[in-house]
Amino acid sequence: MADSGEGARDAAWPASVHERAVVFSAMRKADLPEVGAVETAVYSHPWTLGNFQDSISSDYQCWIARDAGGGMIGYFLLMLAPDEAHLLNITVAPARQGKGFGRLLLDRACLIARHHAASAILLEVRPSNPHALAVYRHVGYQQIGIRKGYYPAAGERREDAIVMRLAV
Repeated sequence: MADSGEGARDAAWPASVHERAVVFSAMRKADLPEVGAVETAVYSHPWTLGNFQDSISSDYQCWIARDAGGGMIGYFLLMLAPDEAHLLNITVAPARQGKGFGRLLLDRACLIARHHAASAILLEVRPSNPHALAVYRHVGYQQIGIRKGYYPAAGERREDAIVMRLAV
């Protein structure tokens, strides 16, 4: 599916999203080396290639966004349940961050969740990731809880997760 963004987004979206064709495709095993490289570049505690492979094998909604030239924009993984979806991972490539692509990925995840009759999307986010928190809040996610010690942190410490929900 291609989404040029033309006329489909509000005026607050950065021009970079409006001006580029964005192509969404299902993540495949062949994509994993590139996905893993982006994951490692973005996170201090990245998912492993095995985590991504397991998600693909489990038939989760695993999607990659690329520009018209095939360059990686980002990806997301969505686990569907009978009445809700869980956003397991959403990542924008470092060179694409701050240009509205995270919101574009969230929009596509919402569309897929609705298509599968989910009434809400849940996600966890680190309190130490204020940019992601701001994006989630901007699109309407509400904090519904805290998971204590959910994420690995520096050394042997753990970091809590903020649990957020969006009605779709």
